Amino acid sequence: MFMVTQVGSWPRSRDLLRALRDKQHGRLTRAEFEAVADREVRRCVALQVEAGVDVVVDGEHRRDNFYSFITDKLDGTRLMSLAEMLDTVEDKAAFEEMLQTLDVPASSIRNPTCVGKLARREPLAVDELRFVQQLTDKPVKVTLPGPYLLTRSMWVGAFSKAGYADKTELGDDIVRILREELVALRDAGAAFVQFDEPVLTEIVMSEECDRRTFM
Repeated sequence: MFMVTQVGSWPRSRDLLRALRDKQHGRLTRAEFEAVADREVRRCVALQVEAGVDVVVDGEHRRDNFYSFITDKLDGTRLMSLAEMLDTVEDKAAFEEMLQTLDVPASSIRNPTCVGKLARREPLAVDELRFVQQLTDKPVKVTLPGPYLLTRSMWVGAFSKAGYADKTELGDDIVRILREELVALRDAGAAFVQFDEPVLTEIVMSEECDRRTFM
């Protein structure tokens, strides 16, 4: 009666976490990392098929997290630690309060920051889709970060004004890029595309919609 699927992200194995760190630090080539990720995705899909899931996902195993992976795919972006951004944010007091709330070192969270004009260097998720399609005949769902989250988190005025006059202009380009990706995923046979927008809850449940967001 009810179609069963996953939200998208699966827990990473120790091997995959190690491979992600090694790739980020240049100790592993992209091809070597993809070989590790391929094994994890195969295991993830096999478990879903065995459990009888109706619409499968790849578990987002190739991504360091659910939205910062776009820096591997888009020109005009750079992964920056929150510590790097401290001296450039508009409201330092609010930023430091947010860091205390997160209760993690500012150097451990890396944010995909807009540092120039955005352009798709390669598809965001089409290759992920095609790999899963080789593993199963079941419908495949692809997850992507939504435009509101990306616009709100990627805009850091001191860096982003190199490419855009304001957040609205940046948001227009993000929507265009996501629309291009959506069309490409549709044409490649994706059954569903899920856009993740967790911070939209703040519009409904909070008046603090202009504060800095790092998911």
